[in-house]
Amino acid sequence: MKRRLVVALGAAVLMAGVTACSTGGTAGARVAPTSYRGRVLTVWLMAGDDPASWVATVRAEFEQKYPGATVDIQRQGWSGIQQKVTFALSATVPPDVIDIGNTQTAYYVTTGGLLDLDPYRAQLGGASWSPAMNRSTLVSGKQFAAPWFAGSRVVMYNKRLWARARLSPPATMDQWISDLDVLQHTPGVDSALYLPGQNWYAFDGFLQDAGSDILAQRNNTWVGDLESPAAIGAARLFKKLQAFGKAPKDQDEANPVEATVFARGNVASMIAMGYEQATVLQSNPAMKDDIGWFPIPGATAGTPARTFLGGSNLAVSSNSTNRELALGFLAIALDDANESAYVQATGFLPNKTGLYRALDGNAYAAAAQQAEANAGFTPGVPAWGNVENPPNPIVSQFLTPVLEGQDPQAAAAAADVKLDNRLAEG
Repeated sequence: MKRRLVVALGAAVLMAGVTACSTGGTAGARVAPTSYRGRVLTVWLMAGDDPASWVATVRAEFEQKYPGATVDIQRQGWSGIQQKVTFALSATVPPDVIDIGNTQTAYYVTTGGLLDLDPYRAQLGGASWSPAMNRSTLVSGKQFAAPWFAGSRVVMYNKRLWARARLSPPATMDQWISDLDVLQHTPGVDSALYLPGQNWYAFDGFLQDAGSDILAQRNNTWVGDLESPAAIGAARLFKKLQAFGKAPKDQDEANPVEATVFARGNVASMIAMGYEQATVLQSNPAMKDDIGWFPIPGATAGTPARTFLGGSNLAVSSNSTNRELALGFLAIALDDANESAYVQATGFLPNKTGLYRALDGNAYAAAAQQAEANAGFTPGVPAWGNVENPPNPIVSQFLTPVLEGQDPQAAAAAADVKLDNRLAEG
């Protein structure tokens, strides 16, 4: 899943404030100095998932615990990653540990390429993993990956513009829509809400909040379900919100990078992830005191809307010849100290609710935590990976046509046919 579009741009800003580090609490029993000599553990991490200080700490702890072994951390780009990982998992000598998007776990399980982690769950700290975050790692009730981090989309807003409009964060969706109308007529506001038309992650949240999903299971077969009344209603809400700004109808949040648009100072709000704040400040440091956050409001006060919970899991290749080292790496990477340091460096939510204290003072995290318990994922369908392959029919056949004036029911019917075809590819 493409969910960290600009994190690399903001890494330097975020890392400046990171001082937490691990004390090596996972080192465990000492081993003979030569017992792992010459062993190399290959770890694939996605670009943006590898903050330098965290990588250095985990590497040092790993090499202390396994003397003579080294860890080769290889950064992977997002373009074509699903095909690359699928091929790698089928290799005789695959990467040992792989960072996988939480929407893709079920797809990789069907290849037979991921190790069943059920027997190792306790040693990896699984007893206290967040149930909401861990749902994406389970396939047929078995643990095929470890939850690493995630983030809910919430609203980043320009406090200066909202104050000019004499508004405060809304408690309900109706109030937010009313506020956006006021903001659209406030001097200095170019977009009350900047919402790219192909931001399907945001749409998926509205869809889940309406009680529906992108797919449905009928007669033991998964099919597209964008024609459902709830999905049509979610599309109409998305269109209403998108009209409060000047974001393109036929592009996603990376084209242009929405955080750089927000940094111009004339966007009142946008649906965003926490790491995007660093990109805003890198483009416009003067906005340091202007950025605020609130959960996407739901229909009733006190209950945020459901959102898509995007993030990453760590998995071990079933063909790994370094299973002990791979499991040891996961235990070190996911221990409380390193998990806390990771989320401090990136702004994502940790895999344990008990570690939220690591994000004290982080306004994004405070908003995202309110939504996390209710947040959801895309359907855990093995063929889901085919759905996300470009061109994604959710946006190309449905969202953009609806925003451009096509009848939602007709667009949904066309999109569902495409979804059915993608799912049938297996």
